[in-house]
Amino acid sequence: MKNEFCKGISLKNLFVCMLVAGITYCISPCGLAHAEGQTKYSKDFFDTVEPIKMKDPLAVILGAMDKGEVFAFTYADAVKFAGHSCPAVAGAYKSTQMALRALYGDEIPVRGNIKVAFKGDVGYKVNGPISQVVTLITGAAPESGFKGFGTAGKYGRYNLMTFDRDNAPDSKATCSIVFQRVDNGKKTEVTYYVESVPANERMDKLIPLVLSGKASEDEAKEFGDLWQERVKKIVVNPPEGTFLVRAVKE
Repeated sequence: MKNEFCKGISLKNLFVCMLVAGITYCISPCGLAHAEGQTKYSKDFFDTVEPIKMKDPLAVILGAMDKGEVFAFTYADAVKFAGHSCPAVAGAYKSTQMALRALYGDEIPVRGNIKVAFKGDVGYKVNGPISQVVTLITGAAPESGFKGFGTAGKYGRYNLMTFDRDNAPDSKATCSIVFQRVDNGKKTEVTYYVESVPANERMDKLIPLVLSGKASEDEAKEFGDLWQERVKKIVVNPPEGTFLVRAVKE
């Protein structure tokens, strides 16, 4: 009986040891081999923002994904593309998300099937940086985009994005963008007002210190944290009036 009891304890201990070893392996650098080379962000919300799912027929045709699969664009993708996280990047991501929802409802939007027209030229305020994030998600590109296959330009993306220099948006707006479905012509306009999300008052003191390189380590960290607090509000829970979405009738 005693030997059997000891044997039971030994097996139990062995199981516990194996379980602990397995957990340790999973959280150790070796166990995280699948994450090697992945970007490590300082803010958790980058990966928790609602993703934007897009079908892309061109990706299927060229074998990048199977039929029925989708691209899932995250805010972290936009941050990686831009090289930073700021109100312009957040506004671009959120504006696109809201526009696609207005155009497609519960359907999954089709990348390359969307025209994008900015009010104001490419140099107006932050139209340029915002447009790049919109291109990432929708595929709509200016004249530099993919021209498509054959003489018909099948799956072409170029000239799906334009800038209307003769039609500037509301002067208080950060940007105003008209999104249009190519297949049915449905249009929606999203106007973004970044001033609806005020920055923390401490920013006024910290910005010159950070830009001049005179900020202490703690001050630099505080600046980054306050900066991202504002970004998070824009992309996660924007105050009323931050984004104006309206259907455009011909």
